[in-house]
Amino acid sequence: MPYRAVIGLEVHLQLKTRSKIFSACPQEYHGEGPNTFTDPFTLGLPGTLPTLNREAVELAMMFGLALNCDVSGFTQFHRKNYFYPDAPKNFQLSQYDRPIARDGVLDVVAGGEAGRVRIKRAHLEDDAGKLTHPTYAPYSLLDLNRAGSSLLEMVTEADITGAEQARAFLEAVQAIAQALGVSDATPEEGKMRCDVNLSLHREGEPWGTKVEVKNLNSFRSVARAIEYEAARQARVLDGGGTITQDTLGWDEGGQKTFVMRTKEGEADYRYFPEPDLPPLDITPQWIEAVRARMPELPAQKKARYLAAGVREADAQTLSHDVTLSRFYDEALTGGARGGEAQPDPQKLANWLLTDVTGQLAAQERALADAPLRPAHLATLVRLIDAGTISGRVAKDLLPDVLAGHDPAQLVQERGLSVVTDTAAIDEAIDAAMQADPATVEKVRGGNAKAMNALFGPVMKAMNGQAKPEVVRERLMQKLGL
Repeated sequence: MPYRAVIGLEVHLQLKTRSKIFSACPQEYHGEGPNTFTDPFTLGLPGTLPTLNREAVELAMMFGLALNCDVSGFTQFHRKNYFYPDAPKNFQLSQYDRPIARDGVLDVVAGGEAGRVRIKRAHLEDDAGKLTHPTYAPYSLLDLNRAGSSLLEMVTEADITGAEQARAFLEAVQAIAQALGVSDATPEEGKMRCDVNLSLHREGEPWGTKVEVKNLNSFRSVARAIEYEAARQARVLDGGGTITQDTLGWDEGGQKTFVMRTKEGEADYRYFPEPDLPPLDITPQWIEAVRARMPELPAQKKARYLAAGVREADAQTLSHDVTLSRFYDEALTGGARGGEAQPDPQKLANWLLTDVTGQLAAQERALADAPLRPAHLATLVRLIDAGTISGRVAKDLLPDVLAGHDPAQLVQERGLSVVTDTAAIDEAIDAAMQADPATVEKVRGGNAKAMNALFGPVMKAMNGQAKPEVVRERLMQKLGL
């Protein structure tokens, strides 16, 4: 019988707070030198006391509500004791038996199959610093800029069955965090990190011994670590070996796991309540005040786009990207507010997700940094729908529209409106037929598809400004079809 994987994830999100979670030290830094964003509490100096950041609490509440968690009642901080070189206090302020959010669910779709992942808990804690290990150097470097940052750790139940579902779950979590403004959730910046707990067993047998793969900083690494570790454990079990409960690292270069240390148990952390922070009571009134501030969630956006007629795949892409969805919504509704007709939702999505993103990618530019205005893209789509310009003309105009120019003004200045003068179209058709008499004979001999060889030259002669359906109709009349 094949083995079945049992997978749970621990996701760490750096919350988008202005200061660290237990002190007034600024949290956001952008390229400043190491150890410049510290203060006495971050450094663990004697006599310093924590002050809980209200903004971090409310962001954690908001995230918990988005995951259908219970956030009501008392929550409390504990000291989680361990020695790491990048933890100056020699303990972490975390939450043990009273997390801020618990018992939630998140529905995800992976490989066309819907699944439900239960959220066991989400709790607040302060982050550690960062160690850098120079190649071949007999020392390590310590940067405490990140130490004390507001961190939210979310722990799932072991409901995930494979790498694809794990990746889909992480993408959904990232989309929710970014939509709410709770976290930038950017793995490449260390603002979203993941640990994987994995074991194997056969159908009908008890679960196997789990291992933990730590500090995976990309969705691809999570998927590959799951695939590798499942295959490794299967080889060990098939060979008659046993799995030990270890903490593993992931070697990105070698694409394999390695043993870091023997897994700690709960008793090793010596949890005890933080004496300098009283328990916090989250009241129903506070919950409703936070809920009222929550923006539209990705699932709600997707449902709205589907109802408007957008294809499933495009609705998914738009709803999971904050920048794209904001731009799309403004393009869709901005013109209507100004008295103009709303562009076709699917055609607008096509242009944004294909033509616009394609050209920006070629320029190595992000949508947020481009001069393109949502109203201008909406105008471009409306000009096509109204028959004012052809699709070819629109594509020719797109680079200028991306540069911030109004397409309606460009069409007027350059005289690019669709030609409706049938005399001019007939003249171009006559010229094409005279230039290619062999194709004319093929068409009149019964090969109707050969007409396409005449259609292209006519459109070229008209600079793409003639309506394709008018050109085809006139061609058929001239050819006697």
